[in-house]
Amino acid sequence: MSLQRLNKFVRCSANYNVCRYVKSQLEFSQFLRLSVNSKNFSTGQNMSSNQKVLNLDNMNPNVRIMEYAVRGPLLIRATEIENELKKGVEKPFKEVLKANIGDCHAMGQKPITFIRQVLALVSQPELLDDDRYPEDVKKRARTILDGCRGGSVGSYTDSPGIEVIRKHVAQYIERRDGIPCDYLNVLLCAGASDGIKAILRLLVADIDGKKPGVLIPIPQYPLYSATLAEFNVKQVGYFLDENKNWGLDVNELERSITEARKHCNPRAIVVINPGNPTGQVLTKENVVDVIKFAYKEKLFLLADEVYQDNVYAEGSTFYSFKKVLTELGSPYSEMELASFMSCSKGYMGECGLRGGYTEVINLDPEVKAMLLKSVSAMLCPTVLGQTVMDCVVNPPQPGEPSYESFQEEKNSVLKSLAERAKLVADTFNSIPGMSCNPVQGAMYAFPQFKLPERAIKEATNQGIEPNAFYAFQLLENTGICIVPGSGFGQVEGTYHFRTTILPQPDKLKNMLDNFKDFHLKFLEQWK
Repeated sequence: MSLQRLNKFVRCSANYNVCRYVKSQLEFSQFLRLSVNSKNFSTGQNMSSNQKVLNLDNMNPNVRIMEYAVRGPLLIRATEIENELKKGVEKPFKEVLKANIGDCHAMGQKPITFIRQVLALVSQPELLDDDRYPEDVKKRARTILDGCRGGSVGSYTDSPGIEVIRKHVAQYIERRDGIPCDYLNVLLCAGASDGIKAILRLLVADIDGKKPGVLIPIPQYPLYSATLAEFNVKQVGYFLDENKNWGLDVNELERSITEARKHCNPRAIVVINPGNPTGQVLTKENVVDVIKFAYKEKLFLLADEVYQDNVYAEGSTFYSFKKVLTELGSPYSEMELASFMSCSKGYMGECGLRGGYTEVINLDPEVKAMLLKSVSAMLCPTVLGQTVMDCVVNPPQPGEPSYESFQEEKNSVLKSLAERAKLVADTFNSIPGMSCNPVQGAMYAFPQFKLPERAIKEATNQGIEPNAFYAFQLLENTGICIVPGSGFGQVEGTYHFRTTILPQPDKLKNMLDNFKDFHLKFLEQWK
C-alpha cells in the first residue's frame, strides 16, 4: 500500500476514529508497517506475515464503522496531553479540562452523602451496627440486603433487578405522574444505555426486504448513532430547530419519515428530553405532537428522560411521555412506550456505578417475554448501581434523620447547575461569531460558531471536519476538551461544539475566559 493510499484511508470519515485510535496505541512506524505489508487492505486478505485470524478487513463491519464522538480522537489526545504534563512537558496550560462528557464527579461535584452511606452499608454490612449511620440509611440498606441472595450485594439478582427496588421505582413513577405503574413493567439496567440498547435490539428485523430504521433527533447523543450502526439499523435523522430553542417541528418529522421510507422501514422514534447535546426542555405541546405523530406513523416510542431532574430555565417544565400519553386517552394511551432514567445525571452524578431503569408499557406480552429473555442473557445489572437507583427513587422523607441534609445537598447541586447553565450561555453569546440558545436543562451547551474560510480550507486539506480542526486547536492551546458538533449531527454548513456546564464555578469561569481568548486569537490567525 502506498503512503498516499494509507493517508486516504486514515482520512476516510468512516474509519477516521478507528485509525486515530490505532495510531495512538501503536508506534506510527508499526502502524505504517502493518498497513504497507497488507496484501490488499480493502479486499479482506490477511494483513502482514502474522496472518491474524481477525483484522480490520474481516471483523464485524458494523463495529468498524460505529463512532462514539464523546470518547473519540479528541479524548485520546487529551489523555496523551495529561500524560505529557505529568512528565513535565511544557504547555501553555497546567491541566486538561475534560468538558467533553457529562461526568459530574470527575468535574468536582461531591457525592450525595445519603447515597454513599447506603452504598457503604450494603457493601460492608458490619457497619449496620455503627452509630455514625442514621437509622433511615440502615433501614434502606437492610431492605436491599434482604432482597439479595445470601444477604450480599456480591450475589446475582434476578435479571430485571431486585424486586423491592423495582417496586420502589414503580412507586416513584406513580408519584411523579399521578398514574399507576406496575413494577413488572420496570427493568433495572446498568445505566440507561443498556436499557436503550435492549429495546433497540428488539427492532432489528428486515421487513419486506427493507432494513429497519429509527428516527433520532439531530443533533443527537452519539449512543444512538453508534448503537444503530452496530445493529445495522438505518439512522433516520430529524433536525431540531435551532431558531426555536432546539424545538421539535412536526413538518420536519414528516419530511424525515417520508424520505426514509424510500430506503428503509422506520419502526421507532427516539426523543431526548431534556435534550443532549442541545439542553432544551420540550414543551407539553411538543410532547403531544410527537405522540400523535408516532401513533399516525405506527412508531414505537423511546423516551430518553435521564435529565428529568435537570430543568433550570424559568417557565420550563419536564413532562414525561408516559404522563402525557396517558392523559391523551385512547388510542394514544395504548401506544407502546419505553422510557429511560439513570443515576448518572440529575443531582446524583453517579456515572461510574451504572444504575438506571427502563419502564415499558403496552408491549405485546410475547414481545415482553422475549425482552426478558434477552435481558436474562446479561445476567443482572450491577447491584451497587441498583442500590443507587433505589436511593434516587426512595429518598429520605420528611421526619427521617437524613431528610434535611439530603434536601440541602440536592438543592445545592441543582441551584449551582442552574447558575452555571446561565453563565455558559451568556458567555458564549458575548463572544464574536458565536451564538448559544439558553441551556434550559440537562448538562450541556451546544453553541454555533462561525469559522474563517482559511480555517475551513486548512481543515479540508488535513482531511478533517472544520469544527474538529477547531476543537483540536483549542485542546492543544488551552487544554480544554470539547466535542465537535459533527459528532452529534448538525445542519450542513453550520459548525457547533458541545461542552458540559459541569466544571465547578471557579474552574468554569476560568475555562470560559480561556475559551474566549483562544477564539479571538483563532479568528485573528485565520482571517
